[in-house]
Amino acid sequence: MPDVIEAARRIERFGADGITVHPRPDERHIRRIDVYQLKDAVTTEFNIEGYPSDDFMAMVLEVKPQQVTLVPDPPEAITSNAGWDVEAKAEFLKRIVHQLKSEGIRVSIFLDPIPERVSLAAATGTDRIELYTESYAVGYPHNPEEAVRPFTETALEAQQFGLGLNAGHDLSAENLRYFATHVPGLLEVSIGHALISDALYWGLENTVGIYKRELQIP
Repeated sequence: MPDVIEAARRIERFGADGITVHPRPDERHIRRIDVYQLKDAVTTEFNIEGYPSDDFMAMVLEVKPQQVTLVPDPPEAITSNAGWDVEAKAEFLKRIVHQLKSEGIRVSIFLDPIPERVSLAAATGTDRIELYTESYAVGYPHNPEEAVRPFTETALEAQQFGLGLNAGHDLSAENLRYFATHVPGLLEVSIGHALISDALYWGLENTVGIYKRELQIP
């Protein structure tokens, strides 16, 4: 206990649109065996994120989730803490993106909210970008308008290049609605820590419902 497969099934039943996992080499977030078991358990959308090492690529090409999100975190990092340097890693990312897309897997690249990097991301062939939202979460309590501005600008740039837009990291029930209201074209948010923490107080079913309602923007 807890059973990650049963948790995923219930989260889907309670209204989530997909399940995201981050199988790191040290398995601190989720175990590799869980990824393979979730392949058959997830009935919505399965998104696997991680650094595209040889081991990671072998796993995702076998599991074939609907989406793979490429993040640049090295093995010693506690969690993702920056977007890709898409200029320095352009050829590497192009090769990885092509390999994934040739297997019918949608690709998203983890990106800092810097509009000038969107064209470089688009040049890799990626389908989407996922905006790294820690700076928004940190700045939101003090000046939400200023905190969200670079994300709005980057989202508008993504639309110019026909890229889908995801977001994740430190989003919560407190800051999610404002973000979703001010970031055009948002397709998907991945929320783990805050949702599970809130579930300790509100219960998993209520918490999923709360987050879903925060995303119902008129």
